[in-house]
Amino acid sequence: MSLRGFAVVYAVIAVAALALSPPAVQAQSESGPRTGWGDPDLQGVWNNATLTPFQRSESMGDQEFFTEEEAASLEQGAADRNAALWEAPARATEAGGNVGAYNNFWMERGTSVVPDRRTSVITDPPNGRLPAVTPEVERWLNSDEAARRTAMRRGDLPVDTYETLDGGDRCLWYRGVPSFPTGYNNNYLIVQNPDYVLILQEHIHDVRYIPLDGRPHLPESLRQFAGSSRGRWEGDTLVVETRNFNDHAFIRNFDADLTPDLVVEERFTRVSDDILDYEFTVDDPNVWTQSWKGSLPMWRNSEPLYEYACHEGNYGLTNILAGSRAEEAAAAAK
Repeated sequence: MSLRGFAVVYAVIAVAALALSPPAVQAQSESGPRTGWGDPDLQGVWNNATLTPFQRSESMGDQEFFTEEEAASLEQGAADRNAALWEAPARATEAGGNVGAYNNFWMERGTSVVPDRRTSVITDPPNGRLPAVTPEVERWLNSDEAARRTAMRRGDLPVDTYETLDGGDRCLWYRGVPSFPTGYNNNYLIVQNPDYVLILQEHIHDVRYIPLDGRPHLPESLRQFAGSSRGRWEGDTLVVETRNFNDHAFIRNFDADLTPDLVVEERFTRVSDDILDYEFTVDDPNVWTQSWKGSLPMWRNSEPLYEYACHEGNYGLTNILAGSRAEEAAAAAK
């Protein structure tokens, strides 16, 4: 998307949020900031980058929380690593060598664990890890085809054809619901009016439009990558239920597609001026043998959002295939 296009999206968000809205003067109550029309105020730019792992390390067993010393060690280690990479001398690219990718300047892996020092984003099952998968998914994850695709995505094998590359390689995808941190672009802009909450995800610049007026979900026949989201207030918590996913739904940190039976519930609660609590429940009976839950607080970011541009001009796909053909030609010439 061009800067001009991004500006149009931003303008649409602003107009949609302001249209037919009462004055958005922020008030303060004992339960936190409120909008001019009385709803909890979730608006602003929020960031969910964290050092807390998605799944608890198996070596930690049932340890639900890091000690203060363990958390401090993790945070100091991240600070030391960032400092060392920042001070490292520049290296010139050599012919035939690794051309590299993003360096640490572009990365945003987080600098702290979550406030309560939990050892995983996943809170249920109690072991802090994803539940067991169904036999069908287990067969896929252990299949030769799954291993081959993983090797191609990592660059360990040449890519056979454009048909092997998925929507993500074309930048035709979304951040996922629920949304977890990546190596960068972990910001979310939330805008609201009495009838809608809009969430702009910095990564891939998706916008989620969440109606609050009690309308039903889309018909079962209409399926989308990001599903159909409907929101409601339960006290000071915004509860969002998302269903109607298509058969290419996915979450980060899991190597199989989810199914149209996926249902996600998210809960957003402003617990202070600077922290937005985010909890979620994921249920797909065709993938996992039980539902699972997680918690990932977001921190307020005082900086504005800028455009995230993925594969400008979409040269990435062409270059991936051209590089694979060059590797094959070089191997054949030996």
